[in-house]
Amino acid sequence: MNTLDPQLLALCERLAQALRPRGWRLATAESCTGGLIAATCTGLSGSSDWLDRGFVTYSNAAKTAQLGVPEALIAQHGAVSEAVARAMAEGALRHSLAQVSVAVTGVAGPTGGSADKPVGTVWFGWATPQGVVTERQCFPGDRDAVRAATVRHALEGLLQRLG
Repeated sequence: MNTLDPQLLALCERLAQALRPRGWRLATAESCTGGLIAATCTGLSGSSDWLDRGFVTYSNAAKTAQLGVPEALIAQHGAVSEAVARAMAEGALRHSLAQVSVAVTGVAGPTGGSADKPVGTVWFGWATPQGVVTERQCFPGDRDAVRAATVRHALEGLLQRLG
């Protein structure tokens, strides 16, 4: 039984329609969502046609080991940063068979926030053959709300970049 939000499944269907004709595959690189983007995609039957893999890189060590994000980059900018989101998106492509990727790193809360990175802060990275685009968002709400908003924004952003 599929209990995913019908609107999210509709986004995944649109994503499938954008990727399948191109023969492209998606890789996800997720920190604060813990695999929810990939799980949402696999909620759609037939997603094995266009989803290659998902990397859950919650720890800094995982970001380095699985995606090749340099330790020095994390030390310099912090895990929740534009530089790390970009490196995660690029690393997902390098370590997969995908042509496009989405990466997210953020502070879902309720702890972990700071003055410059309050709870709800999420950095996104979308990699396509045209390059990498990054974006910062700050979502309101509790941990579940921040993670849900992150999944939705990640999928919508990818669709936007695929045209």
